[in-house]
This record gives sequence, C-alpha cells and structure tokens, in this order.
Amino acid sequence: MADIKHFDPDAALETVERLFWRQGVASTGIQDVVTATGLNRSSLYATFGGKQELYLAALRRYLDHRARPAFHRLAQDERGLPAIADFFAGLIEARCSGEYARWGCMAVNAHAGAEHEGPEVRAVLDQHHQELRDAMRAALVTAEADGQLAAGTDPEASAELLGLLAYGVNLRSRAGADAQSLNRTVTAALKSIARLPTTTRPKPS
Repeated sequence: MADIKHFDPDAALETVERLFWRQGVASTGIQDVVTATGLNRSSLYATFGGKQELYLAALRRYLDHRARPAFHRLAQDERGLPAIADFFAGLIEARCSGEYARWGCMAVNAHAGAEHEGPEVRAVLDQHHQELRDAMRAALVTAEADGQLAAGTDPEASAELLGLLAYGVNLRSRAGADAQSLNRTVTAALKSIARLPTTTRPKPS
C-alpha cells in the first residue's frame, strides 16, 4: 500500500522556501525546517530528500511562483522603457517594504552565498539569469522599435546591464538601502540608454 501523506507538500515547501529565502542555506539547519513546518525529519526526508534537495525544490518553487510571473509580464508588456521602469519600481517596493522587505531575491542571495556551489543549483541560477535577461531584451527590442532608445544602444548588452542592475537592487536592499536611493539609480540607468527628447528651436523673427 502506498504511503499516505498527512500534510500538504506544497504548503510545507512554501514554508521552507521562506525560511531559506530569509536566512540562506548556511544559517538554516534541518531542525529549523522541522520547527517551521511542524513535520518530523523522516517525513521531510521521505518527501524531499536531504537538505540540499530540499533547498533546490524550494528555489525552483520561488522561481515558478515569484520570479517567472514578473519576467513574463515584462516580456509581454508592449510599452518598452516604461515597462522596464515599472518592473524596477515594483521590485524596489517589494524589496524595501511589506512582508518580505530586506529579504532580497532568493536566487540573487544564492549567487552571493554558498548555495551556488552545487551544479544543479548553478544550473537553476543560470536559467534564472537567462530568463531575466530575455525579458529585459524583449522590452528593449520593443523600445528600440518605438524609437525610445538612444542611437547606438545595443538591446542585448543593455539587457545584460539591466539584469545586473536588478541583482544590485536586490543585494543593496537586503543590506538596508532605501527605496529613494535605489529609484534614483534606476532612473539614471534608464536615462543613459533613452533617446533624448528633441527640442524645437524658435524660428528667427
């Protein structure tokens, strides 16, 4: 007879996701997971495997439920640079206020910690970066078609630049940077690739 689970694995994984997101792998032990979920070790191991497998499942859940929806909205938005500005505004608001303020991004936190050492985790992080960059590039291609970009701006290189800027926003917010300073930085970055508005000279009298 198959073993019947008397708990919701996804609800448990969501709890674990928040725990690893907030604390990181190095600062989170299995006993922390047991305490947070209310499950015993045997149930955790039987369902998810060891700590590394549990972290990997939590990271994948984070990307599926939090990162990818935001990337999809950006890639599908047809406003160009205003869509990118709104992406960053939403990111900064989420990182500096509300329930998850100062937690940063779980994927970006992994780049900065010991979490990225395993090949499976590195593969997930590489995929996350590619999807972020692709979403930025899609918005920049739209911006280019609409004449929003400065002459000579390369959407591919600019997508990488803005992706790295998103990493910086996540890391600096986790370290305590305020929303106002982060918004100023994003505004300056977007101005550097935006086409300057044309000015109409007055006709000589």
